[in-house]
Formats: sequence, C-alpha cells, structure tokens
Amino acid sequence: MSDRYARQTVLPEVGSDGQARLAAASVLVVGAGGLGCPVLLYLAGAGVGRLAIVDHDTVEETNLHRQPLYAMADIGKPKAEVAATALRRFNPHITMKPVVERLTPQNAATLVAGVDLVIDAADSFAVSYILSDACYAAGKPLVSASVIGMTGYAGAFCGGGASYRAVFPDISVEGGTCASVGVLGTAVAVLGSLQAHLALHLLLGLEPSVLGRVVTFDAKRLGFGGFAFAGSPEPDRFVPFIAPEAVRADDLVVDLRGLDEAPQSPFSGARRLSVETVESLFTQPPPSARIVLCCRSGQRALAAAGRLRERGAVDLALVALG
Repeated sequence: MSDRYARQTVLPEVGSDGQARLAAASVLVVGAGGLGCPVLLYLAGAGVGRLAIVDHDTVEETNLHRQPLYAMADIGKPKAEVAATALRRFNPHITMKPVVERLTPQNAATLVAGVDLVIDAADSFAVSYILSDACYAAGKPLVSASVIGMTGYAGAFCGGGASYRAVFPDISVEGGTCASVGVLGTAVAVLGSLQAHLALHLLLGLEPSVLGRVVTFDAKRLGFGGFAFAGSPEPDRFVPFIAPEAVRADDLVVDLRGLDEAPQSPFSGARRLSVETVESLFTQPPPSARIVLCCRSGQRALAAAGRLRERGAVDLALVALG
C-alpha cells in the first residue's frame, strides 16, 4: 500500500480493510463551490476511489476567497472540469468524472443510482430537496450542508434514515443568500470539512452511525450544537420540484420574481405575484389547474406553496430557475 495513506491506515478505525473500502467507493458531489472544495480535497486525499463532480457554474473572482481549488487563471472556466483537473494532480490514483450540468429533477435519479453516497454541497434549497427525494427513493445516504453568514449545519439523511424533507419540511423566505447576506470563507471550510468527515464515517461503516444527526456551527461565537432526528416521520405529501420543461400548457404559472430581478418570465402568461400576495389566487373560486410556483432558488416557491397549502391547494409544483 502506498505511503500516501499511512497516517490514516494506522488508525484502528481505518486499517487496510477500511482503506480498501474507500478505494472501492464512489461518491457524487453536487456543487464544487465553497462547500464542495474542502469536500473534494479531503475525499480525494483520503483515497475515495471515484468522485463524480456536478456543477454547471464557472469560476468567478468572487469565488476565490473561499474556493481554494481555483486560481485567477481559472476565471470563466467550468468549475467541475477545473476541480477535476486539480484533484487529478493532487491524487492521480483515483478517478474523477466532471459533469458540467445543472442538477435537475430529470437527471438526479440517474446520477444518484451510479454511486454509493451523495454529498449536497450546492447550498441550494431546490437541490437539497431534489437530492433528498432521489436518495430516499434509492436508499442512498445523503450528506447535506448549508452556510449563510457565519452559521451553518451539516447532517446525514436518507440511506435507511429520515429524509431531508422529514427534518426540514418548511423553509423561511427570509433566509437570504451568500450574495445578499455574505459568507465567511473559514465558516464554509469548517462545514465542508465536516461534510467530508460525515461521508468518510459512513463509507467506513463506523459506529455509532452519523445517519440521523445534524451538527450546527456558529463561527462568530465558536459554538457547535446539533440534534438527532432518527425516527422522524416522513411527510404524507409534499410539493415536488419539476424542471422548466415539465411545465404544461394548462398549468397556472406564478413567477415570484420581481420585474427588476427578471423583466421577462420564461413562461408566457405567467402571473407576477410575491410570496405575500400569492394567496390572491384564492380571492375567487380556487383554480382548477395545477399551480406552478417559480423563483430563482426555490426558496420563495417553497414559502408560497406553504401559504397555498394552508388555503387548501393540493395540486402544486415548484420550479427553481437558477
């Protein structure tokens, strides 16, 4: 065995058998940004045999303070391809598969089916729910994390345990984004490293299992917390995310983005409402058509769906337009 892994194979929790398990493992990492960079570096460093990297985005200068896989010369290039090239130089003994695509309801099941474990490092509400649905159906473990400002969490879902939806059925519309609220690079690095640790814990089969646990981190007060959610009941019904191409001609489409954000909706005839005004759809007899709620990340669509479900709407779908 190569000396490369000597410092971890000496651990009784790893050993030669554990290293062989890692070498035989395949992991899907969705998102090669602030969370994905430390995830990929530490999984590649540990010798995880196959890494599939899914990211549709390109490197921007604003990424560089928290995404150490990239350099100024990489600006404008696809993150998935740049990350795969960097990781091949870092560890030529493992296999990289860059996938320059957006994670969608259409390709999620296929991508999940080909791996042993999935990591949600996209920090996107839509991606978290889409991956949770796919992983729960396939029985694959999902390690998900999110960071905003100086706080965040990481947890292990599905794979025989409760899904992300069981733990986080609702999302507040006031959550903000990294662009609007900001994010500290070291806070992202801590949570991404924690995701990598949770993934290795699961791949090595260590006990007690981390499935059914969430770890929280507050970078300002240097505090860790968390909770267990094993046994949480799955929701009886939920509103699915669909791809824009799955919107039907007879759907009632509501675009929740402001005109300043998106002057033109991709859906002709879409109504322009906000989360606060979406209930105006019920001022007359409720619509008989399926209501499709659209926004950039899926966050507002989830919040609007919650309001409509309280009014009795059942035929709903969500679209994240990116």
